[in-house]
Amino acid sequence: MLDADGSTDPAEIPRYVDALLQGAHFAKGSRFLAGGGSEDITRFRSLGNRGLVRLANVGTGARYTDLCYGYNAFWRACLSTLGFDRDRAAAASDSMQWGDGFEIETLINIRAAQAGLKVVEVPSFEHSRMYGRSNLNAFVDGFRVLRTIATEAWGRRASGEQVASENVIDLTASISDTSHGASAERPAVSASWMQAPF
Repeated sequence: MLDADGSTDPAEIPRYVDALLQGAHFAKGSRFLAGGGSEDITRFRSLGNRGLVRLANVGTGARYTDLCYGYNAFWRACLSTLGFDRDRAAAASDSMQWGDGFEIETLINIRAAQAGLKVVEVPSFEHSRMYGRSNLNAFVDGFRVLRTIATEAWGRRASGEQVASENVIDLTASISDTSHGASAERPAVSASWMQAPF
């Protein structure tokens, strides 16, 4: 996943792929790790991101450094764990879809944490956009992100709702090493979190 406005550098893709090949289920870009950065984010948005990250981390037990960045890579087998088919089926066609705005990254990150996926953060540099104008509204979209955290992290935690065990994938069985044509030994899903040493 990367933005179509030219702000994300495709030359960083090997970092994400390497993280997956080393055992991560989800390789998540971060502008706030050493080696990352942004030419686009304002101080106000950076401050807001930090506050939202803290809320999401407390609600999920994760250790994210960046919540609202859309440069990510994950195994296709993870899609069923994230539950987007369920959301689409539940939403009316003429109503707002859950996660159809700037909160999509937050939704993905929270559900990855709740499912116990092994997430590796990858440092990434966000350049100024090459095309188009931003539709981001810091207040409106910040509220959507906050609502997503409240619903997905805090709401489920308060109600005791857990991700169904049948939705948590075992990548040992579902991922094959296509570069060598044989099944690769991958770790089963765990709740461990780490930062990639890039």
